Amino acid sequence: MKKLFALLLALVMVLSMTACGGGRTESAPAATTPAAPADSGNAAAPAAPAAAGGFEAGATIGVSLPWLGTQNWKEAEEMFKTELEAAGFKPIIQAADNKVPTQQQQIESMIQNGAKVIVVGPIDGTQLGAVLEEAKAAGVYVIGYDRLLENTTGVDGVVQFGSVKTGELQAQALLDGLKEMKGEGPWNIELFGGGPADPNAPNFFKGAMSVLQPLIDDGTLTVVSGQTDFTQCATMDWDNSKAQARMDSLLSGFYSDKEIHGVLSPNDGIARAIITSCEQAGQEIPAISGLDAENESVEWVWSGRQYSTIAKPTDALVAQTIEIIKSLQAGNGMPATDVQVNNGKIDVLVYELPPVVVTKDNAKEVFANDPGRLALLK
Repeated sequence: MKKLFALLLALVMVLSMTACGGGRTESAPAATTPAAPADSGNAAAPAAPAAAGGFEAGATIGVSLPWLGTQNWKEAEEMFKTELEAAGFKPIIQAADNKVPTQQQQIESMIQNGAKVIVVGPIDGTQLGAVLEEAKAAGVYVIGYDRLLENTTGVDGVVQFGSVKTGELQAQALLDGLKEMKGEGPWNIELFGGGPADPNAPNFFKGAMSVLQPLIDDGTLTVVSGQTDFTQCATMDWDNSKAQARMDSLLSGFYSDKEIHGVLSPNDGIARAIITSCEQAGQEIPAISGLDAENESVEWVWSGRQYSTIAKPTDALVAQTIEIIKSLQAGNGMPATDVQVNNGKIDVLVYELPPVVVTKDNAKEVFANDPGRLALLK
């Protein structure tokens, strides 16, 4: 009887420990997800976060950049390394020299090396779906940087400057430059777009044409070549030499007896190539837009050779990205945002920063807190 009583007592204790013990798991805080915009149709909801409950301080963070061929990407490489290390993370930062297979391999390596978050500035936002979905399946968060990640569920959010808004600002700056530099219209202009693989490029062009098309329709602006579609105006790979070759061809083919008054340019490198082409053809420098506030173009804006650029401060973009990473590490999920964009598969949370037009008139104000660029204004 004593043995039976002891056995029953032991069984009760075991059952009691099971009921009160550590088998219960608290659910992680849910990411704050705003309602989808009214025009999103039947699009899928934003992707659920790839992991839950945060991750360890000092975790590995991957940063996959498309290339280091322009100043903004070089700045991103340096700033991500400095700021991630300052925040206590272990960065793996790689650039793919504009080769999609290389970028795919680099992201795969980051997954294998235990990255908890991978930040991706895509070469081609449509060609990374499989490896990004592999990252998500492995519990990795994926944040698009500067460009949308398209046709994939393997993305948690995108940090970028408003791309359509950027195009609108470029077009308005072009109109302002035409009035200031060339007097009253009508004006002869040409249009250039960025690399078609970059999802921002058609949006820049779309935003610009929303401003320019009504003036083309009423005769205030004349695109002498007739080339007004993005596919006609795009610059493969954002290649400055290709842009200059196209401008050479336009000038020789359509402007032998005409003056070109203005050019819509999608970025600073292409703007400088276009200006060089015009100077070599004996044309007066046209009013011209730009983008990225590259040092050389900041100097050209200050000297009057390039009418405007658009500042998209890399430090602000990197800082916003790292704030999101800190939120994820702490287990707070993706921060709230009012902006979503459908990427072909899901509505993606977008964290938009405002771009700023820079002309000679406001350059010192825009760069007041940027000692490097401010020093160029002399």
